[in-house]
Order: sequence, then C-alpha cells, then structure tokens
Amino acid sequence: MPAHHQEYNDQSSAPVRVLISAGPTHEPIDRVRYIANRSSGRVGLALAREAMKRGCSTTLLMGPIASSEPIKGVTTHHYGSTADLEKLLNEHLPACDVLIMAAAVADYRPVLQPGAMHSKIRRDPENLTLTLEPTPDLLAGCAAKARPDQCLVGFALEPENDLLEHATAKLKRKGIDLIVANPLKTMDSQTISAWLIGKDGVIDQTQGDISKEQFATWLMENLLSR
Repeated sequence: MPAHHQEYNDQSSAPVRVLISAGPTHEPIDRVRYIANRSSGRVGLALAREAMKRGCSTTLLMGPIASSEPIKGVTTHHYGSTADLEKLLNEHLPACDVLIMAAAVADYRPVLQPGAMHSKIRRDPENLTLTLEPTPDLLAGCAAKARPDQCLVGFALEPENDLLEHATAKLKRKGIDLIVANPLKTMDSQTISAWLIGKDGVIDQTQGDISKEQFATWLMENLLSR
C-alpha cells in the first residue's frame, strides 16, 4: 500500500477522496439492443454510502441499473458502455486517493457495422452472427497512469474452487494494490463472502456470508485503516 495511505486515520488531514465504479456496462449491438451482464450495482452503491458516511469525498460512476436513489453527499456520474466508463475514469482518476473498481465491465463488445447506432437489425429466419472484440482493460489502464500515492482496488469474481489463485494472478496482471476475491454466487445473492488480497497475500476475509452493506463496512474499514 502506498505510504500516503498510512495517514487515512489522521483526523486533521483532508477527507480521503474515493472514486467508485458500480454496475454493469451495456455494449451496443444496434440502436436498440445491447450485450450486458447481470450486475446489480448493489456492492458499489453500498460502498459509496459507506464512504460518504465515513466522511470521504465520494464520487460514484454508476452504470445502467434498473433503479437507484441518488445518494445524498455523493457526486454521481452515469455511464452506459465500457467506452463511456473509460472516459469518466480518465477524467476523475487524477483527483482521487482511492479507486474502488466494483463495476462489472464487459470483456468483449460487438464490432459495429457503419451506421449500426442509427438503425435496428431486422428479424430474419437465418442465424445472426456477431463478431466480438476485446474491450480495453480499464483497471490496468488506470494502474499504468496512477500516481504512487494512489491506491487501486479491483474485484475478482471467480469460481470458488480456485478463487484465491485466480484473484492473486489478476492483481499481479493488472498492477493494482488490492483485490477483493468473491465467488460467482455473489452475482445473484443478497450476501457476499470475500477475501481482501494484497501484493503479499491475504490481508483479511469476511466471517462467512455477510450482507453487501456489512461488506461495504468491512472493506472501507480495511482501506481507511491502512
């Protein structure tokens, strides 16, 4: 963890500036259709509420979810696609102390034909084939330009049997400071079990399955006490 973050508990210091991304990305196929995932954004929203309650200067980058009430005291910007989120990260990363990348960013997006965003693909008896291209690795991109005094936190949603191995590899591959490892079942659940992993191994883990609000408290306590 960068030395700067040893001062998080100093009440005389300026508020910690926390940037949180949350929710899915929608990758367009045409003007009316898109490819998405099942992320609800609940973890990111809970983290934003917890950071605000702890006196952090909190900015939330919120993806397209069914509904969410504005969080008083939290500056919120909305995105749709991976490209939209990339622009917001480029804009807001320089001003934060901690980035918590809780968004479920698509790994692939459709290659759009010219004019696709101004039209609609018509139904046809024949199969429709979509060509997908990889999206940019947004968190690795943030790590490449981050200052030494910034802390970058990622998430690894992986099968439970090799969760810690895959999460540790992801942390190293992306060049970030910390990663939260949680099993695939988290996606459809009201609860979460998680491990916080740093460059030297596991730092902490939850006591079994806890609510996503309790998880937000657990993670923020870990981040702000280091």
